Amino acid sequence: MRFLIENRRWLATGVLLTFASSFGQTWFISLFAGEIRAAYGLSDGGWGALYTIATLSAAALLFSRGALADTMALSKLVPLVAGFFALAALGMAFGNSIWLLGVAVFLLRFCGQGMFSHIAMTSMGRWFVATRGRAVSISALGYPLGEIALPLITVFAIGWLGWRQVWVAVAVLLVAVIIPVLMLLLAEDRAPAGRAEGGGAPGLQGRHWTRAEVLRHWLFPALIPLILTPGFIGTVVFFHQVHVAEIKGWTLAQMAPAYPAFAGTTVVTSLIAGWACDRFGPERLLPIAVVPMGLAMFLIGPAISPWTWVLALGVLAVTQGMVGALWGALLPALYGTAHLGSVRSLMTSLMVLATAIGPGLTGLVIDAGIDFPAQGIAMGVWCLGLSVVMTLVWRRLAAEAA
Repeated sequence: MRFLIENRRWLATGVLLTFASSFGQTWFISLFAGEIRAAYGLSDGGWGALYTIATLSAAALLFSRGALADTMALSKLVPLVAGFFALAALGMAFGNSIWLLGVAVFLLRFCGQGMFSHIAMTSMGRWFVATRGRAVSISALGYPLGEIALPLITVFAIGWLGWRQVWVAVAVLLVAVIIPVLMLLLAEDRAPAGRAEGGGAPGLQGRHWTRAEVLRHWLFPALIPLILTPGFIGTVVFFHQVHVAEIKGWTLAQMAPAYPAFAGTTVVTSLIAGWACDRFGPERLLPIAVVPMGLAMFLIGPAISPWTWVLALGVLAVTQGMVGALWGALLPALYGTAHLGSVRSLMTSLMVLATAIGPGLTGLVIDAGIDFPAQGIAMGVWCLGLSVVMTLVWRRLAAEAA
């Protein structure tokens, strides 16, 4: 409680950023999938391809501009990104062509899943050291809070107001509430001017690593499969929920309890994982992080009742809670904080890349006649195999650190 009270301004900033990122997350955009496909005449594969192109573009821009979190005052950077976020929502509301839809989705992905998440986690990694795991896990609570609060409200609002009007409401919320509150919280900057010149905590070998040095070291390439997998699988599960509902004969209302189950499990797991990172070291989560995700994918295929879907997402959330705390604590511990924004933008770009590839690839496979639940079996096998590989990575990292 003392930790929460003393750091309330900084932790609230992180929670609000991750909560507001919801409007650019796949699970939120996918709630409009049926209406978007109908309005623009898109198939599952066509919608997935557009989403992939927009998200790949967002990942490329994030890679080149993610270092702004190191060099630009957050009190200026955050409102700037939020302003473009609001414009993206208006683009969804008033767009009348495939091109405008693509630009709007691109900005949603770049500002929401990309920059808002990137700024939140980079700030926590820089602002905290001994309690970094707890700070990251608390900041990440904005993700499940969004998943709890928004889906049912959004589904109801789409039916009552219309899907375009809901996006107008999102833009108004960003401009009238999110931006003013964030500006108030960031009026006092914990890291002077949002910069890293003050030193900070070093990483491996007692130094601060640049992005080029990170890429030349063996560890980061070895971690790439683990960086990609949760984003890929977590994205396609939510992206194709309408498709799953259609082939299972369920309604979105019947599947809606999965959101609080997912979010609640994410909250509990994230807090436990944050404590474990501070107590035992974040690297110890590497071998076990994707095991629950693999088990969840085995549940979706044979599911008959929508309650199995709820159970599957609850198990999937264990992985999502762990990896949020894992990367938020591991990257600054490995590579230091002086160039954390630049280094983390590399990882975040890869995560966004995974979320870009997933919908397009799995959408094409669906169009080829293999439904998503059947694809889930292969994803489950991949997760279990990746766990074995990460055990070897963890052992080598422990030996090198020693």
